[in-house]
Amino acid sequence: MASATDTARADPEGDGDLARRPLQLAGSRLGGLILALNLLSLLILLVGALLLNEWRRNLIDARLDSLTAQAELLANVLGEAGATRGEPYPALNPVDAALVLRDNFIPVGQRARLFDDQGWLVTDSYAVSEEIPGSALPPARPADAPVPPARDREADARELAEARTELEAEVAAALAGQPRAGLRLSESGDRVVSVSIPVRHVRQVLGVLTLEAGDVDETVAAQRRALMPFAVVAVLVSLLSSLLMHLFVVRPMTRLSMAADAVRLQRARAISLPDLEGRRDEIGDLARALETMTRTLSDRMDAIERFAADVAHEIKNPLTSIRSALETLPLVRAEAQREKLTALLQADVRRLDRLITDISNASRLDAELSRDRPRPVDLGRLLAELVNVYATSARPGEAEVRFAAGPLESALVMGRDGPLGQVFRNLIDNARSFSPPAGEVEVRLDQDDGDPERPLRVQVRDQGPGVPPDNLKTIFERFYTSRPKGTAFGANSGLGLSIARQIVEAHGGRIHAGNAPEGGAVFVVRLPLVRPGQPRRPR
Repeated sequence: MASATDTARADPEGDGDLARRPLQLAGSRLGGLILALNLLSLLILLVGALLLNEWRRNLIDARLDSLTAQAELLANVLGEAGATRGEPYPALNPVDAALVLRDNFIPVGQRARLFDDQGWLVTDSYAVSEEIPGSALPPARPADAPVPPARDREADARELAEARTELEAEVAAALAGQPRAGLRLSESGDRVVSVSIPVRHVRQVLGVLTLEAGDVDETVAAQRRALMPFAVVAVLVSLLSSLLMHLFVVRPMTRLSMAADAVRLQRARAISLPDLEGRRDEIGDLARALETMTRTLSDRMDAIERFAADVAHEIKNPLTSIRSALETLPLVRAEAQREKLTALLQADVRRLDRLITDISNASRLDAELSRDRPRPVDLGRLLAELVNVYATSARPGEAEVRFAAGPLESALVMGRDGPLGQVFRNLIDNARSFSPPAGEVEVRLDQDDGDPERPLRVQVRDQGPGVPPDNLKTIFERFYTSRPKGTAFGANSGLGLSIARQIVEAHGGRIHAGNAPEGGAVFVVRLPLVRPGQPRRPR
């Protein structure tokens, strides 16, 4: 049979603790580590993306501001030096405008184009400068190298038409007096930073100067290359977190699963993984809980085996006596001897019946304790009702049961009234059986701070011969009985005090026996007290 001690050891904080345990990540070391590592990798990637996007935007804005300043300067020069003051309307001189663009420095990678007031191209910096536009040719391919696929001419034509449309729209907006600056596609299909400024003479728009820089793709590529370290670090952190999860979560869980399978397949009686039990996280808690659970189950199995052996031994004695009496009965001729054997058979049957009843009650005790939920029980009221039942049902010559209550702060205990009542019935019945006729059994309830965890004390005193000092502990063992002379044979099974101890310990209490100085035995039960305002947790 399982003991209450085993049950309490399996859940030392009470079975209500798991329901109350908050799902807080702050109290979870393993969960906090996993979350922190994953958030760190995402944070690194996010910060890098935000910083680089901001830098890219600022870089393009700075490039646009620089081109705008250059374009405004060139437009002012063209408006003064490249414009003719013809009558009645001024107009651009294409030759003078080309000379102005040639004589002014156009940085490498930039292109300046001038359009007249009708949107027609007047001059291009690529045409008047000595620099050859375009990019370097790729290195020559080996003779046996595969020929790269030809470019899609239709796609190239669409890109060229789209680029020209964007340029025309930009020029048209500048001719209307609205400077334009932004990103667009060039005729070569590259993204360029472009600025279009109207060329004015006084207030009249004489043309449009478009200045563009084609290093946007290089800038974006540089930003992508700058983002790579952040991405690599984020990936490494994610890999590290995954590795840690594998090492600290997956592998220990696999080991616990294999250990549980070993227990299930009866290759072991308990799980024992010392390296996991020493951890101070949820895996360690799980390992310790599984070890405690399997150890408790192992102890319970051992207790069941011992109980079965004790039951077999105790049942075998009356059965042997019955068989011997039945074998002897046909050989007896004297009526007095036959009556004696018949009385012996009846006593053995009564003993066997009482034994089987107590064994049945003891075997059901664990199930009853686990099925019945604990609740506050007024121990004073319970004892008063029990004593009242004994007083009303007492027979002549039986010991009187008297109840006395000392000063109490409270008499509430967290438990089950049925099993607790069985404890004190067993103790009172045991005390009455040892008390002399017309004797007295005193049940006293008081509060004693000698045991701070179990201040509520119940004493059951009798006026019998007391308990031999050598038997003060053994009397709580199963099937132990030492009855005074004159007690009816088979009236006691020796399980009453064992059941009482099991119930008391299941309620977090303690029970012990002693002898009073004035004579008689004293059984003391100590139980935890539920104080006013104290959270009531089942144990």
